[in-house]
Order: sequence, then structure tokens, then C-alpha cells
Amino acid sequence: MSSSKTGTSLRIASVNVNGVRAAFRNGMGAWLDKREVDILALQEVRAETSHLEELLGDEWDILHDAATAKGRAGVALASRNKASIHRVALGADDFDSAGRWLEADYEVGGKVVTVVSTYVHSGEADTPKQVEKYKFLDAMVERLPRLMEHNPLSVIVGDLNVGHRTLDIKNWKGNVKRAGFLPDERAYFDRFLGAEGDPDYNAGAGFGFVDIGRRAAGEVEGPYTWWSARGQAFDNNTGWRIDYQLATPELAAKVTNYTVDRAASYAERWSDHAPVVVDYAI
Repeated sequence: MSSSKTGTSLRIASVNVNGVRAAFRNGMGAWLDKREVDILALQEVRAETSHLEELLGDEWDILHDAATAKGRAGVALASRNKASIHRVALGADDFDSAGRWLEADYEVGGKVVTVVSTYVHSGEADTPKQVEKYKFLDAMVERLPRLMEHNPLSVIVGDLNVGHRTLDIKNWKGNVKRAGFLPDERAYFDRFLGAEGDPDYNAGAGFGFVDIGRRAAGEVEGPYTWWSARGQAFDNNTGWRIDYQLATPELAAKVTNYTVDRAASYAERWSDHAPVVVDYAI
């Protein structure tokens, strides 16, 4: 974090690493070394805490919530300054959210910022996997208003595995019956952010959260954050925008820059997702 007379600049980067050990083998370390990140949120870690400590090094304070099933999911938060408190419980007691929801409070410029690293299930239409996805989204419906009450400077970051609007998926017409763009999934985001066409969409509608990516990019296609391995999806930029930073209005008003760090070429990618990097002037 860098400080000035006008406050503190906080850079939060979020990325689904698709296995953190593989990501580092393929070049994630070089990206991280030059990006000057203050808080790093990871999804689909698929490793042990000891692996994260070894890969990131002593300069990072690491929080990690692994999935119940070894080698699956897993979310983490790594920061330059130690978190004051963290929480991992989400949903009913009988619901297994392990490896998918990690909240932490950080002191930044004399204020507390709450950051959540989350990895929503990918789902599969008309299968038990989709049922689990809806359970998780239901748990988010319960938690988001409480998070807003807990701290007006809060942000939920991660792979949410839903494209909210047609602008978020290049080939949306061909995916309306597929998990990730089902009408019922998108309706949850209407509750979080407001519905397309609502005059207060992304500006106080729904639960009041702000989609930082859409606000920054405007009414344009993308910018996409994930590309299928099939065909030449990456080369043709036939992608999905499913990685988000959803901020409370007070924190959203402090955004100074939003970037999707899309690799320059397919060969230079170290994950099938691109990092989403946002600067906040706290």
C-alpha cells in the first residue's frame, strides 16, 4: 500500500489460478513480482497452505480455506499487512461451503476494508451440481446484506461463475441453457446489482452492490476474464466475464483504476482466467 496526503492507495487483485502450483510453474510469479499488489485473492487454489507459503514467500500474510475434498476448489487471501480477523462460515450449518468463501478485515489508512475471496460452483444444468450452486447463491443472498451492514467498505471478489448480462458472454445466444448463463442464475445478480433496464442498475438497485468491472467498462462487450480451451476461444476473444469485484457503494466510489490482465498471447497464459486488478483510494 502506498500512502500520500490524500489517503492510501489499495490494489486488490483477484484470479482463479486453476491450481496455484501449475500457475506458478507457468509464470504467475513473474506477473505478481511486477504488479505491486497489496491484497491478492485466489480461487481454485487446489493445494495445501504450505504450498502457498512456499510459492508466495515470507513477505505475504496468507489466509487459506481449503475444500473438504482434497485437490478441489480452495480460496485464499494473501496480503502485505496482516488481517485483523477472518471468517469462513457461509450458509446453514449443514451446507459445505469449505474452499469457497473467505472473508477478512484489513486496516488500510486508518480504516477497515473487508475483502471476500469467493469461488462459486460451476454447476451443470439439471444435475445435482446445479442444486449445490443454487444453495451457494442462496447463502450469498443471506450474507450480502449483512456484509453491507458489517462494513460499508466491503468488496466480494472472485470467480462467481455467472455472466450477469448478454454483454458478459461473447456467444450468449448459444449458452442460454448452459450453467453460467441460466436465467435463474442471472436473477441472483439482479438481486445483488439490479436488473438490466432498471434505472438504478449498478447504482443502488438490488442489494446496492456495484459491479466495478461493468461500471469501469461501460456498456460494451466484455472485458472477458475466462476463455474456454476449446477451439481458438482465447485467440478470437470468445470469452466470458465471470470474475468480478463487487463493492459496496462507499468503496466503489473510491475506485481509481480497473484492469483485466489478459495475457498477450495464448502461450503466455498461466491460467485459463485473467486477473482482475482494481485500485482503491482509501
